[in-house]
Amino acid sequence: MKTERERLFEITVPQAKSIVNNGSFIDNDLLMFDKFEDVPIPSEPCRIRCLFVALCMEGTAQYSVDTKERMVKKNDVIVINDGQVVGNYMLSRDCRGIAIMASNNYFSEIIKEVHEISSLFLFANTHPVFTLKEEKVKTFLDYFHLIREKTDDADHHFRKQLVTALLKAMIYDISNEIYHLQQTRDPIKTRAEAIFTEFINLVKINFRNERRVSWYGEQMCITPKYLSETIKSVSKRTPNEWIDNYVTLEIRVLLKNSSMSIKEIAQELHFPNQSFLGKYFKEHVGMSPSKYRKTF
Repeated sequence: MKTERERLFEITVPQAKSIVNNGSFIDNDLLMFDKFEDVPIPSEPCRIRCLFVALCMEGTAQYSVDTKERMVKKNDVIVINDGQVVGNYMLSRDCRGIAIMASNNYFSEIIKEVHEISSLFLFANTHPVFTLKEEKVKTFLDYFHLIREKTDDADHHFRKQLVTALLKAMIYDISNEIYHLQQTRDPIKTRAEAIFTEFINLVKINFRNERRVSWYGEQMCITPKYLSETIKSVSKRTPNEWIDNYVTLEIRVLLKNSSMSIKEIAQELHFPNQSFLGKYFKEHVGMSPSKYRKTF
């Protein structure tokens, strides 16, 4: 019997690039659409394998994310994270909007200095649609058009670096909106969401020293099994995946922004040795620490 992963069609940046003819893009990392109807999401269920952010400017749209139906109207922002399943995607005749797709590696690069952004964007797993005020919509659109203009400027020597800087600023502003949304919803947060938030806060403080799910369960006075089931239900990621995300982000930061040797980074993050860190990093990032340091 085929697994769900094998049955579901997957949307990635390279796959979407191969379908569309008029999107602005940088390598296999970033793809931008100034028309909703150009976004290659089928009506049947598919798994998103990138970060997808969109803004509805006119009309309405509807879709399901992880089987829950969502309605989108003017000035709504949509955030879909890696691994989420989207289906029943339909647009009204007058629907207009813009969208951005970013690969996971590229998104990780953009936010690597600010761990909090990961948890803010994962809050969108359970709150994937939120409304912007008119002045915020204008800011969003200004970002989008400037980023697209620079993305299309193939002659700019620092094209990708400039686009990355602009996109980072845009993500900070979006994250601020998610943060304020999160604060207003805290009093009615479900038990599962409360556990997720507590877990992420613990990971942010302790990931350099502790990578055992059982340890986090002990601190929270719940079993590792219950912790794993709860985190997976809220975020669609396992606790180990969250811990690994924070660890690999920290390694990226130290490789790029410090003069520490790889051996010293291994000691800083309590790996048994440099070789173990190298295997761990390559497994999660796709290249060795030394190659990453030279490349980025």
